[in-house]
Amino acid sequence: MEELDNLRQIRVKKLKALIKQGIDPYPAESVRTHIASQVLGSFSSLSKGKKKITLAGRLMSKREHGGLIFSDIQDESGRIQILFKKDELKNSDWGIIADLIDVGDFIEATGNLFTTKRGEKTLLVSRFKLLTKTLRQLPEQWYGLTEHETRFRQRYLDLLINVEIKERFIISHKITQAIREFLIKDGFIEVETPALQPLPGGAIAAPFKTHYEALDTDVYLRIAPELYLKRLIVGGFEKVFEFARVFRNEGVSTQHLQEFTMLEFYQAYATYEDLMKLTEKMLGSVIKQVLGTTKVKFGDKVIDFKTPWPRHNFRDLILKETKIDIDKFPKVEDLQKEIKARKITLTYKGKAGRGKLIDELYKELVRPKLVNPMFLIDHPLDLSPLAKKKIDNPEKVQRFQLVVAGMEIVNAFSELNDPIDQANRFKEQVKHKKEGDKEAHLMDSDFVKALEYGMPPTAGWGMGMERLIVLLTNAESIREAVLFPFVKQK
Repeated sequence: MEELDNLRQIRVKKLKALIKQGIDPYPAESVRTHIASQVLGSFSSLSKGKKKITLAGRLMSKREHGGLIFSDIQDESGRIQILFKKDELKNSDWGIIADLIDVGDFIEATGNLFTTKRGEKTLLVSRFKLLTKTLRQLPEQWYGLTEHETRFRQRYLDLLINVEIKERFIISHKITQAIREFLIKDGFIEVETPALQPLPGGAIAAPFKTHYEALDTDVYLRIAPELYLKRLIVGGFEKVFEFARVFRNEGVSTQHLQEFTMLEFYQAYATYEDLMKLTEKMLGSVIKQVLGTTKVKFGDKVIDFKTPWPRHNFRDLILKETKIDIDKFPKVEDLQKEIKARKITLTYKGKAGRGKLIDELYKELVRPKLVNPMFLIDHPLDLSPLAKKKIDNPEKVQRFQLVVAGMEIVNAFSELNDPIDQANRFKEQVKHKKEGDKEAHLMDSDFVKALEYGMPPTAGWGMGMERLIVLLTNAESIREAVLFPFVKQK
């Protein structure tokens, strides 16, 4: 820390020296004519002309050789070499660049383009202007930036120093935009629903609770936008989607965050079968469009998103991995005994109903072994309180999950639109909550009332955007897919 303080004090002295010379170290204006990528892309034609080029960006290096100073200037599009010559600048300007401008400072540099003897495309600076004087030295100059908590606390430096991190979020932006354009082209309307809700619902998750001072009432940060999006279907919309920020008060893992972006869409007069086809079409085309390939490296595996994707039965996969046939144990007590008899130990220690227990069996013993894209179907009713029952087997629901590399990427189902059935399922969830299941649903009487006014046959779909980005950018943790993940304060 002492070294850091000394380095900062040196820069503060330089700042004062600049001000003493009448130089504004933080001017408001900059006149940039080109960005780095434009210059590099059209270097031949630009270098032939006599018109001067003005670049602006952060100084990333300084290499002094007598009367020459070679530097790299970096903007959002890339970096390019610039050259300061003592005999090309005023004496005062040479003294400023040599003694008072540091790596990390922002400058504006004007001059003509040329190619060095080593073939380096370079801007010969005839004049320059300081845009921002920095008071702290960039990390790579003295200790590097590799420790996770430090990177997340100072994400601005992480993005600046680690180019691959910035590229991940550029890909994230392109994926989001490509999905948005696909859905809009398919007739969907983008909407916004409340983040503060009187009751949490639409997912099996523990909520964050807060207090609405103006109305003197407790409210919850949403765990999903589902119930409000379905209210819109009741209200006459037929295709709606939302990129919703959601909040779940649950544990952190490489696949879980308390705050993340959920893409959900709902389509009237469609079934979960229709949405499986749409999922293949949308994600298959978006991944190919953004990445230029359907093959993605993830860890030590290469995953191919080429469609079509296979379908597998939920019960069959659990039976294969655990030797437990969940259909033979309709009561949670009997299922618990069978798990114990099979000498299976689950890490989950909370109070769980049958659906939660089955879900934990699947998550801990089955899902980690699923690698290539596949649709998981025929989930038990206990696990899906908002999905329609299957006609040929009312103990199962019309639902699918897209699973890749041990992660649930998409969850979708034919929505329940029978208000009496929905009310009964809510009551069952309330019972589980009273028994200690913190993630069970509360009774949402207003949503049941909405269903009583009539919702057409509808299919709904949800995907955590960060999980998709983790997968497509080979990130080691979901926190890497968030610009500013929450970090406990020191």
